[in-house]
Amino acid sequence: MVAYLQWRRFVFFDRETVKEPPGPDGAGGKPFALPPGIAVCDSGRGSLVFGDILHGGQIWFLPRSLQLSSFQAYKLRVTHLYQLKQHSILVSVGEDEEGINPLVKVWNLEKRDGGNPLCTRIFPAIPGNKPTVVSCLTVHENLNFMAIGFADGSVVLTKGDITRDRHSKTQILREGSYPVTGLAFRQSGKTTHLFVVTTENIQSYMLSVKDYPHLELDTHGCGLRCSSLSDPSQDLQFIVAGNECVYLYQPDERGPCFAFEGQKLIVHWYRGYLIIVSKDRKTSPKSEFAGNEAQNSDKQVLNIYDLCNKFIAYSSIFDDIVDVLAEWGSLYVLTRDGKIHVLQEKDTQTKLEARKSMLFRKNLFEMAINLAKSHHLDSDGLSEIFRQYGDHLYNKGNHDGAIQQYIRTIGKLEPSYVIRKFLDAQRIHNLTAYLQTLHLQSLANADHTTLLLNCYTKLKDSSKLEEFIKTSESEVRFDVETAIKVLRQAGYYSHAVYLAEKHAHHEWYLKIQLEDIKNYQEALRYIGKLPFDQAESNMKRYGKILMHHVPNETTELLKILCTDYRPLGDNEGPGMLEGKKANSEEFIPVFANNSRELKAFLEHMTEVQADSPQGVYDTLLELRLQNWAHEQDEQVKEKLHNEALTLLKSGRFKTVFDKALVLCQMHNFKDGVLYLYEQGKLFQQIMHYHMQNEQYKKVIEVCELYGDQEACLWEQALGYFARKEEDCKEYIAAVLKHIENKNLMPPLLVVQTLAHNSTATLSVIKDYLVNKLQKQSRQVEQDEQRIQKYREETTRIRQEIEELKASPKIFQKTKCSICTSALELPSVHFLCGHSFHQHCFESYSESDSECPTCMPENRKVMDMIRAQEQKRDLHDQFQHQLKCSNDGFSVVADYFGRGVFNKLTLITDLPSGKAATTIEAGLQRELLMHTKRST
Repeated sequence: MVAYLQWRRFVFFDRETVKEPPGPDGAGGKPFALPPGIAVCDSGRGSLVFGDILHGGQIWFLPRSLQLSSFQAYKLRVTHLYQLKQHSILVSVGEDEEGINPLVKVWNLEKRDGGNPLCTRIFPAIPGNKPTVVSCLTVHENLNFMAIGFADGSVVLTKGDITRDRHSKTQILREGSYPVTGLAFRQSGKTTHLFVVTTENIQSYMLSVKDYPHLELDTHGCGLRCSSLSDPSQDLQFIVAGNECVYLYQPDERGPCFAFEGQKLIVHWYRGYLIIVSKDRKTSPKSEFAGNEAQNSDKQVLNIYDLCNKFIAYSSIFDDIVDVLAEWGSLYVLTRDGKIHVLQEKDTQTKLEARKSMLFRKNLFEMAINLAKSHHLDSDGLSEIFRQYGDHLYNKGNHDGAIQQYIRTIGKLEPSYVIRKFLDAQRIHNLTAYLQTLHLQSLANADHTTLLLNCYTKLKDSSKLEEFIKTSESEVRFDVETAIKVLRQAGYYSHAVYLAEKHAHHEWYLKIQLEDIKNYQEALRYIGKLPFDQAESNMKRYGKILMHHVPNETTELLKILCTDYRPLGDNEGPGMLEGKKANSEEFIPVFANNSRELKAFLEHMTEVQADSPQGVYDTLLELRLQNWAHEQDEQVKEKLHNEALTLLKSGRFKTVFDKALVLCQMHNFKDGVLYLYEQGKLFQQIMHYHMQNEQYKKVIEVCELYGDQEACLWEQALGYFARKEEDCKEYIAAVLKHIENKNLMPPLLVVQTLAHNSTATLSVIKDYLVNKLQKQSRQVEQDEQRIQKYREETTRIRQEIEELKASPKIFQKTKCSICTSALELPSVHFLCGHSFHQHCFESYSESDSECPTCMPENRKVMDMIRAQEQKRDLHDQFQHQLKCSNDGFSVVADYFGRGVFNKLTLITDLPSGKAATTIEAGLQRELLMHTKRST
């Protein structure tokens, strides 16, 4: 029970008397007056509706324009009116004849019958055959229920379409001995209840269930018009106003109770307000049942209560109130003298400002907050109230209460306003509560996260810290990276690691594990679970640290990463992704100071991935050569020797020949150097290598193996042995023999070369010189014979030329030299003796002046002649330039560049059967150039 004496009073309504509208002459301003005898009234659908007793059953309508209209509804009087709010339907109870014969009429206000509203239904309001007075009336807004209460305690329920007789059914719902003083329908979903209140009890009937079960809610009632139904803000509770208290009821139980004393005359509900008209305490009490039969001199008090916020919104005294109506957003108070008073509610802002100013002065912030909420004040206005309330509590030293109010300002008030207050006061736990809420609402920035975590660490509240970082499973309400940094700095490594792993901050996770916790195994395991790109980048970044502390495990992970990497946990299932592989060459720097693991890694890569980058093979070769060079055990050294040589012969060093050669030379790997020389066709380097090591037999072997590909090797070998002061006659003789067989050097050059050797005597080259001189003698004889032959041939040819000039040439060929068919005219004949059909000649001849048969040989001869002439001219020109030039070397270099001194092979010996023919053909060609073609 709540006593209203403690409730604050406000003036949230403005009171005015309704005045007549101005007339045509502009006159007006008089109080509007209703006709006398108004006894019942209602409102809805844009009008105030009145029923009188004195004027023969008139129903009056008063619209907002105050143009009063009426029609004759009953012959005698109107006793009850009910205007539906959602339909233009008016239900009335009245009398057409004397006696107790009440009639119910249903009017359709939208339809007209002779200028009056259409009456759609009339039926007597009598429970059974017992005449009794109607005490109250109510209609359901769905037009399917209508209930009429009687003075004898009976209730008649009409179910169905209340506007028609055929579609509705009327029955007696209850019978009793106490007058029914109030009825109200309550609709909740598909469930319909009817509240029935008498002077002695309160009941609820469930109309949506067959047989209409009922429940007695209380054993006391109220007077007429002292009950009403609240709106959804009070959960559609049934309000019953007794003389001592006001009770609220649900369909199945009694609700709260308010101690509003005084004799209640009228009760209404309006927009969240409870309106009670009660008798002024200064006057004598009225009878209990006939509460509306007060004396004209009675004063009545109208109070408007806000039950949610527990204050009185308005209170005023009136003279004999007939009823209170609600229409057009205002309250209209009808008094017995026919006047109408309007109560206009002030706008929300005005009410709040007036109330806040008073409440704030009295520090009644809770009431101000409730008022603002009930009037749906915007969030900015509420936030300002919460801030002032918080400031008030803070100044009083109630920091716990203040922080709760500041928390309610989150989202509107700048957080720094609150944070500064509690930093100064060193109220860390209060600040922590505020920052927690700030994060829960996802309104915190990185600075707020830093501050909250620092608060946790200073308070050493590990449980709260864990709750903060582990409860945000679905949504992260803070800056994760900032949190990781703060936790790491404060030494909460496990919490920082948890956050880094949970939110995939891989770099931070590894940095903490490796630099702070020193858990290298866990860091390596974590990298193995990462996607390929991130695993690759982190191994490049932290590989050296891991290799230093866990070399074997790191090497194994690198092998997987560079061959067929799949993150741990993705290795199962038919839909697994194809493995990726990194560039193994990029991880070679990771193995600094870990040559054993590096060797194992590189050998693994060359075995499983033959197309590994060249850097892998280069590094593996260098590593094997180093191991070979530093090994002392002969057996192991031999094994390493074979491994290095096998790697060289794998064919992987063709593109980096120079690099491999340098490595072998640096480590004095003889077999490797020689192998690479051979592969690179560096035969002179092979021989020089043996010369440097004075391996004479090897020098001879090199010349025998590669002398055919590079003839100068024998010349260099001869020069090498010639410079030796040792007895090298055996090797010199072998070289000279090959030089002689291949005719590689002039004898004079051989003699000059051997002249530098003091041990080489004439006997060493005696056989060579003798053989050489003999060969030259035989060559001279052959040349002289060839000269003699050419002279005789020339003489013969000249004679033939003279004969051709002096005597005719007879052509006796009978067959074509091309097709070998019988020769027919027209034909073509040449002085060389060949004859052709004209069409054969034209088909195969390239020139009209040359014999197709002799042309190939003639061209060879002419080419030889031109080459000799050109060479002769070139020699003369070269000698002239050499003599006239100041820089003879540049002249020689220029001719070398033009390829003048390149070795030419001239064919001087022709086949024996063709020599004469060729010479003859050449002479014939020369003649043909000066003779016309014969036909």
